[in-house]
Amino acid sequence: MTKPNFTADFEFEAAAIARGLAPVCGIDEAGRGPWAGPVVAAAVILTPDNIPPGLADSKTLSKDRREALYDKILGTAVIGVGRADVGEIDRLNILAATMLAMSRAVAALERRPSHALVDGNRPPELPCGVECLVKGDARCLSIAAASIIAKVTRDREMATLAKRFPGFGWERNMGYGTAEHRDALARLGPTEMHRSSFAPIRRLLENPVSG
Repeated sequence: MTKPNFTADFEFEAAAIARGLAPVCGIDEAGRGPWAGPVVAAAVILTPDNIPPGLADSKTLSKDRREALYDKILGTAVIGVGRADVGEIDRLNILAATMLAMSRAVAALERRPSHALVDGNRPPELPCGVECLVKGDARCLSIAAASIIAKVTRDREMATLAKRFPGFGWERNMGYGTAEHRDALARLGPTEMHRSSFAPIRRLLENPVSG
């Protein structure tokens, strides 16, 4: 079965605005899957007549393109960023922590949205209407912008953490379970930035690396 070929546009935002639900924000996250580091969410309110060209799902863009678009979004839109740290991920579970990060991202906006477009099929608790869009980062410009802000923000944080916890290659793998990361865990054991509730990390904690 062929996959749908989506092109992000402003139709979901325009429909909400036409119903009197302005401003509209898009929400997405980065970092649900990694073994280490926080989950980061972003909420973005685009300016309808000043949308940076080329917005797309951050996963489809090169690092240089994401960085360039990040700067353009910051210069033309209202953004809020929220995080859930490793302790919250382990205490709440990754889904609940992601919802918390999304709520914090909306709370960080300078303007309170009347409507939120959220990537995925799970709505966070927000003080406004919520519309979930599966594959929203590929279909909706505001969510695409949020995916870029969240991804670049988290990647930069992981590069900073890599300096505090060298050897795991977080500046390259961003905490995902790559071969490089797995090998480093086998040699060095988990750090305080590893998600102990995730099965690979939990197994190492139950069977520590012997010196």
